Amino acid sequence: MKKFRLDLSPSKRFLVLLLLYGLELVASLWLAYELRFDFTVDAASRQERYFVLLWLVPLQLVFLGLFHQLTPLLGYFSTPDLGRVFHALTISSIIATIIWGVWGTGFAPPRGVIALDFVFCLVGITGVRLALRTFRESVTVSPKKNGWRTRRVGIIGAGDAGAVLAHELSLKPGYGLSPVAFFDDDNRKWHSRVHDIPVLGPPERLTDASAKLDIQEAIIAMPSAPAKRIGEIVRLLRQARLPCKTIPSLDQLALGQVRVSQLRNVEVQDLLGRERVELETENIRLTLQDRVVLVSGAGGSIGSELCRQIATYHPKHLLLLDRSEPNVFQIEQELIGLGHSQRIIPLVGDILDSARMEEIFSDFHPDVVFHAAAHKHVPMMEHQPGEAVKNNSLGTAQLADLALEFGVDRFILISTDKAINPTSVMGATKRLAEMYVQALYAAHPTRTKFMAVRFGNVLGSSGSVIPLFHKQIAEGGPVKVTHPEMTRYFMTIPEASMLVLQSAMQGTGGEIFVLDMGKSVRIVDLARQMIELSGLKPDEDIQIEFIGVRPGEKLFEEITHTGENFAPTTHSKICRFISRPMDLLKVRKTLNQLRTHLHRLEADDLKALLQEAVPEYSPYVMTPERIIPLSRQLENAHR
Repeated sequence: MKKFRLDLSPSKRFLVLLLLYGLELVASLWLAYELRFDFTVDAASRQERYFVLLWLVPLQLVFLGLFHQLTPLLGYFSTPDLGRVFHALTISSIIATIIWGVWGTGFAPPRGVIALDFVFCLVGITGVRLALRTFRESVTVSPKKNGWRTRRVGIIGAGDAGAVLAHELSLKPGYGLSPVAFFDDDNRKWHSRVHDIPVLGPPERLTDASAKLDIQEAIIAMPSAPAKRIGEIVRLLRQARLPCKTIPSLDQLALGQVRVSQLRNVEVQDLLGRERVELETENIRLTLQDRVVLVSGAGGSIGSELCRQIATYHPKHLLLLDRSEPNVFQIEQELIGLGHSQRIIPLVGDILDSARMEEIFSDFHPDVVFHAAAHKHVPMMEHQPGEAVKNNSLGTAQLADLALEFGVDRFILISTDKAINPTSVMGATKRLAEMYVQALYAAHPTRTKFMAVRFGNVLGSSGSVIPLFHKQIAEGGPVKVTHPEMTRYFMTIPEASMLVLQSAMQGTGGEIFVLDMGKSVRIVDLARQMIELSGLKPDEDIQIEFIGVRPGEKLFEEITHTGENFAPTTHSKICRFISRPMDLLKVRKTLNQLRTHLHRLEADDLKALLQEAVPEYSPYVMTPERIIPLSRQLENAHR
């Protein structure tokens, strides 16, 4: 026997709904007459009922069709659909009432029948659609097929997010998760019920052996809870020996990237206390909608997230530029899967290839450029500074010149907090890039709006400590930390990308924006949290080993350059730094000198030349007397 499916062709869906609705409307009118006449319908009323059936049911079907309720996908029904059904039936009932008022009974049913029929039709059609939706949801994922068995779960958080999650899990048994209890910090919710699921008390009750809770898994549904409280709950669940997951972040939910039922493991970013980013979405939309936007480094961690977010603002074209073909392909396929195939254009090219870049600008004439392509690995660039200079400084200058030549409206350089009083080649080359775009804007203030955006380490990005620590923990340790006093600022990839978009909208040209990076975090504390999230104990199950500060690294990151003044912006998480731009000819002369000696000088000599261009740069060199002692860094850190 062939299994019934809901993914029918449009013509078959129309016929199925026409049949189901027709049967339901006939039954509703029939029942309305029976109740109106107390199940003793006289002969005249029976004859009238047959006559009314011939015109009222087709009329109702016509209005259901006009409100697009005869062609929807069978397994989908939501509040907007209910509203359309309501309006279709209301108009039909009003017409029936007018006919009754003009011609009386015989042509139209009595008023009582009209009212009862409206109620029965609304309930019946809603029931039909909900039944089809329930059927679809119950077979979307088959537990048997995926080897799952239904697990009894407790949801921590009886707020809106927890209620939505419980509703979705209850409607979709295919997930293999059955919510049986809520736990919440708010004592006003205790001993109540949400979607008929009891709220048993605070999360601490999960550790109470006398409660005899038959729960196999916990889900944390507290997207707005403080990180400290999330950490406490994670420790409680570890004590109760319960596996746990959490719902997506508020930022992801707000962007529509995920649904509340897309559960994930608790990650270290959940414990860092980053507040949700509020965006001025309408202003960002005005900046990006129906415009050609180019993202260099589109396959990287920040570049790819920028592409995901920019695509939601409906640009005319989104140019995905990266020199790595696999990376371009990956983000292209992801954006196609998200429904953006008509606006994305994947481009393989190196920003150092001047002929290729000129071709791209000439063919597509971008309005907005987000320049995220860069070499960013600090220790690696220390041993090959020429590559960092070439890509981060010379590549940026070449791209910025093209933006000016082709009339780009906005050029946003993605910079780093390591450009502040840099001790690494990577930071110094990014600082030189900042200096160039500032000088370029100062020389041509009425054309392209050049700006830079600095932020700290991004959790989970390529080369960050998070993937490295994950790998070391999976291998049984040790987790290698450079120094017990080393601290860094951290933010999530979506948060950084959203604030870059916000900065791009605010910029008028020449600014360096710095994102609020919150409190700095000790790397060793981050390592301990990650070990604990893996269900292991630091220094017992997994050892932490200190390996020493690597070339070019600071013990701590700084906020401002000497001589820079900062001013607030209209967004609480963004500051604007104001500094006097250098003369463009002087910066270009410096870049030409670096270009000339790029592969002629030894690494230390090239760093010395770079230091002349960026006076605040304190290079790490192989000559011991020029290395900044750790003791001095520690003194600065504790000032």
